[in-house]
Amino acid sequence: MKISDFELKIGIEAYYTPYPGIGGKLRSVTEDFLVEEIFSYPEQVENGNFVIAEVSNKNWETHRLVKELSKKLHISRMRIGFAGTKDKRSYSTQLMSFKNITKDELKDIKLKDVSFENIYSSNKAVNIGKLIGNKFRIVIRNIDKNVSSNQIQKIVLYLKEQGGYPNYYGIQRFGVVRPITHLVGKHIVQGDFEKAVMKYIGYPIEGEPDETYELRKELEKTKDFSKALDSYPVYLNLEKAILNKLVLDPNDFVSALKELPKNLLTMFINAYQSYLFNKILSKRICQNIPLNKAIIGDIIIPIRKDKKSDDFIFVKQSNIEKVNKQISKKKAFVSGLLVGNNPIFSNGEMGEIEHSIIEKEKIDYRDFIVPEISFISSSGSRRALFATITDFDWKLKSDKFNKGKQELNTKFELQKGCYATSLLREFMKSSDAMSY
Repeated sequence: MKISDFELKIGIEAYYTPYPGIGGKLRSVTEDFLVEEIFSYPEQVENGNFVIAEVSNKNWETHRLVKELSKKLHISRMRIGFAGTKDKRSYSTQLMSFKNITKDELKDIKLKDVSFENIYSSNKAVNIGKLIGNKFRIVIRNIDKNVSSNQIQKIVLYLKEQGGYPNYYGIQRFGVVRPITHLVGKHIVQGDFEKAVMKYIGYPIEGEPDETYELRKELEKTKDFSKALDSYPVYLNLEKAILNKLVLDPNDFVSALKELPKNLLTMFINAYQSYLFNKILSKRICQNIPLNKAIIGDIIIPIRKDKKSDDFIFVKQSNIEKVNKQISKKKAFVSGLLVGNNPIFSNGEMGEIEHSIIEKEKIDYRDFIVPEISFISSSGSRRALFATITDFDWKLKSDKFNKGKQELNTKFELQKGCYATSLLREFMKSSDAMSY
């Protein structure tokens, strides 16, 4: 089963399930991709400093939604908190907090395809990661009529027997239309800020609108920042902010980067770490090393009170039986490296994989200290190699939009930080699982 060029660009190089894919297409209409956060509500307090609300939105990427809400409320984006980012081409319900506004101010907001429910006050904000998981209802359309329920059932049973699927980072991590976030991050880590800037404001990619493709192509050729500032459309507002700075000083690429929001600058580094993690996970699968049990040299992370522990446990001959018993009970998981300036590498075969990926990239882990933009420096961490699935349900029926085709309706829950597209690619086995 061939991996698409699109997936290879974000470090995904292997499938987990051994069965042929069903093909099909995601996001034919926005309502085909419904996601609802499983909330962790801040405590309700009368006259608290924060207004908490469940925000339902259609066709809004989270950062763009936050930007528009900040404009409507006349407050800084830093005063709006959210637990997880959501895709543009989806119908999402997520929890948000708004600092030092009133409930009435929020209720008065009028924004297309955005609504607010269960509004209350609290003394605590909603922060990134402060959610339990996500519920999904996703439809895969345009499936060939020759695909049978039996073919799907084989994949379902395999994943159920294994206990999950590879915990790859999905395309949302790297940029939906222009998957370049990790490339910008790599240049930053390498200390080449000019390349990082040009990758962001230039670097035309097939598939983006013709207008922006040609403008980026022209900028790559001429490096005429003043002309690009005048010609780039208004909706490329972040690119224009960088260009405006470069017009003032064409050689100060660090200051130009600092024109971007802090969360986006941090995401560049996170995306590069995610790309390397995907490659590490892919190589483990290609070497037929299990994901749902530990081998000697692995680092496992215990789960205590339904939360990831801060403890790392190296797997040795003396504890491997006990460790795998805990993994089978879902009380621990095997981890892979998210490289940073203070990494903890595995030993044994997994350690060899982690070191080989980092060495092939020709980077040093100390490069993740970025003195020029210190707040984006990262010490690194570790992430579960395997993602578990809860309450997976499915139904194959006639596609109501495509005559002679079928659609697969799915419903399931995932833990926070796990990507539905990474699960569905095991069924589809096509680039449409990861693309938009």
